[in-house]
This record gives sequence, C-alpha cells and structure tokens, in this order.
Amino acid sequence: MNRPTDDPQPSAASILLWSFTVPYGIAATFKNFAYDRHWLRPQKLSWPVVSVGNLSVGGTGKTPLVLLLADRLSQRGWTVDVLSRGYGRSSKRTARVDPLGEPEEFGDEPLLMARHGLSVYVGANRFDPGQLAEAGAKADSVPSGKLHILDDGFQHRKLARAIDIVLLQRADLAGNLLPVGRLREPPSALRRADICVLRAEDADLSEQALQWMGRRGQNAGPSSIWIVERRTSLPSPPNSIPNALAFCAIGDANGFFDGLRQAGVALQSTIAFRDHHAYSASDIEGLKAAARRCGAKCFVTTEKDSVRLPSTLRTELEKEGPLIIAGLDVSLRKEQRCIDSLEALLKERLQLRPRNVR
Repeated sequence: MNRPTDDPQPSAASILLWSFTVPYGIAATFKNFAYDRHWLRPQKLSWPVVSVGNLSVGGTGKTPLVLLLADRLSQRGWTVDVLSRGYGRSSKRTARVDPLGEPEEFGDEPLLMARHGLSVYVGANRFDPGQLAEAGAKADSVPSGKLHILDDGFQHRKLARAIDIVLLQRADLAGNLLPVGRLREPPSALRRADICVLRAEDADLSEQALQWMGRRGQNAGPSSIWIVERRTSLPSPPNSIPNALAFCAIGDANGFFDGLRQAGVALQSTIAFRDHHAYSASDIEGLKAAARRCGAKCFVTTEKDSVRLPSTLRTELEKEGPLIIAGLDVSLRKEQRCIDSLEALLKERLQLRPRNVR
C-alpha cells in the first residue's frame, strides 16, 4: 500500500498508525504463507464449510448474502447452519443463538440471522460451535446433505473450508491495511477465493477481480464472479414516510443513507455511530433532540440496529416519533447459474455422488 502524499507533515498519530501497519502486514503475510505451505493446518469439521467473507473491516453486505445462500441451499435440500464469532458479545461461551436472546450474549448479526429463522452457533474459534451444531444434528437425526456457512470467515484460516466466497467493493482497491485503513488483506489475497461477489455498480471490476483470483483462459469461467443487486426495503411506501431522521451503527453508514434516498425517503438529517455501537439512554435523548432541531417527524434505522435497541430505549425514542425499520434485500444476477455452480463446486471438492437437491 502506498502512503498518501497529500499530507506533507503527517501528525504524530498518523506516523504511529503507519508504524503498526507494517508489522500487521508482515504478520498477515506470514500467517497465510504458513497455511499455504501447510506449516499450519486448519481444523476440519465433519460437514463441508462455505465461507462468506471480505477484505475490509465493516459492512459489505455479508449478512444479507448469508441469508440468501442459506435460503436457496435449503430449498435445494441442504441442511444449513451458520457459524459466527459473534462480534461484540460479552459472553465467551460457545452456544446456539436463541432468537429471543440479547446481543450482549450472542452478537447483533448472529441474533439477526437467528431471528430470520437460521440455526446459528457462536464461538471464538468457530470449530467448537461447528462441533456443537453437528452433535445437535446427530441427536435430531437430520438427513444427509448438511453444511455450515462460516460468517466473516475469509481471514479465519484456523477452520478448514470447502469454498471461499469473498465480497469485494470498489473502496477496497484504494484502501490501506489496518490500522491506517480498513483493509484486513490487500486485493491480492483474492487468489484464495473461489467466488468473488461484486455489487452491481462495481460490475466493471469483474476482469480485474479475475486477474487477482488468478483466473485466466478456461479458468476464468462466468461462475467465478457473482453480481449482487441491493435494494433498501421499507415496511410502507416511501411517500407515506414523513420527514425522517436516519441513524445507524453499521460499517457502511453512507451506503444505508444513500439507499434510503434512492428509495425515495425524505431525510432531514442523518446520524452515524460507530459500527456495533451499544445504544444508551443518552444516545436516545440526543436523537430526539436532533429530530426536534431538524424538524424530523420519524426515525429510520436498520434491522441490525433494531436488534441492538432494547425495548425500553425504543419506547423512549418513539415518544418523539415512530421508528421505521429498513431492510436490505439482495438478489443475484443469473441466480440459478450461481447456485448451480456453487453446488457443483461443493460436490467436486467433496467428491459427492450426484444428489437430487434441486
């Protein structure tokens, strides 16, 4: 990563961050080299693992894609669960996520997925929750055709996976490694990816992504690149939503606000908190005061934020105006071809016999 040149006199804090970026990059490179050379060996679960990850810190739409894949694979006869670290939770225990639980115990994203009906297991190393899932399934006599989806797993090489799916966004191309920037790995890490997922507005990056993946000639098949369409969904027509104040604590706050505007919501103001922020009573009072200042008649936030908003705080906020929960709908271009190719690759990697899993 090249150091930016627009600051001829960088601050002491900037210099300190850059001093940590170099060892971070060296450590990440050595870790990957050790796994690539089999000096380090990942732990293997009994069922295949499909990892969904990205290169950067923050929101690239992994959770909606996990929900989509789990649904489509379930429709084809697979028994699917999700393994997650449970970022931001205070509990350290390995557990199955209770949809009625709290984000402090399970993490906001695992809790959101569980409330969408998925079987989700959390644990720091992902191997232990995988074993817990497999033990539970054996007890329930679940039929064959089982797999785990590893949420945010591209850098978690301690767990073996059959397939790596990586979401890439345009901002990753010009980013810097942590802690200066948001990249956990540079785009060259895509050489480990089986499938690269691009947003529709970034579809022009397909050829470049294939080069990073090392796919040329016959290896550069159309199934190596997936294009995802994203659309903000609302519980009521945008023209029925009064002037709104939008707030969130997600990795891509600007993407959420832009999606609301594109959907036709009239935003009076926007407020972004740090990703995974735990809302407090003072935050609610601040949101109410901001709404009064800008003349907003309601609030809009994301599904993930709603999970982190206790009922007491939500009730207090709605004394000022109704709270509207916006979703993010994703769809794959040429979806059948994408899921067909995923199944075919799974069977190839696992040497599975043909199965009727349409």
